[in-house]
Amino acid sequence: MTAFKSNLSRSYHQEDVQQILNLAIARQSDGGELSREQLIEIAGELGISTETLLQAEQDWLLQQQERQKHRDFNLYRHSQLKRRFGKYLIVNLFLVCLNLLMQGQLSWSLYILLFWGFGLGLNAWNTYQLQGEDYERSFQRWYRKHQLTQVAQSLYSRLNTWLKAVG
Repeated sequence: MTAFKSNLSRSYHQEDVQQILNLAIARQSDGGELSREQLIEIAGELGISTETLLQAEQDWLLQQQERQKHRDFNLYRHSQLKRRFGKYLIVNLFLVCLNLLMQGQLSWSLYILLFWGFGLGLNAWNTYQLQGEDYERSFQRWYRKHQLTQVAQSLYSRLNTWLKAVG
């Protein structure tokens, strides 16, 4: 009991408090889910107002949406890299075979293989870099293009529906 009393006088940084509470809540719920009512009750016990909790929930939802956008972007980049690698393999296999058939040895096809491979390697490096200004610029470019595509598809479907209704 004295060990617990001496630990009561400790002080913690805000990040430490959050981590400790996260662990305690995880243990309390036994890895299951907590209802929204339980979340509001826990916040009330911690002296957090309902308005603050609702704003925090909205911020969390926005963060989750942003994370999902980044996951979608990363999946897109990986699929683009796979597509480029497939083209690289097919074309260079053809060129190496053509070079071997025509000259009996590898000569000019190696230059194409190496230079294209170097470019593909740089592309792979950029694909797996998930931080930095270049990544954020690429993400913003992709996101704007993605939004424009969604708007165009929406307009197209509305126009198509309208034309069917008129015709």
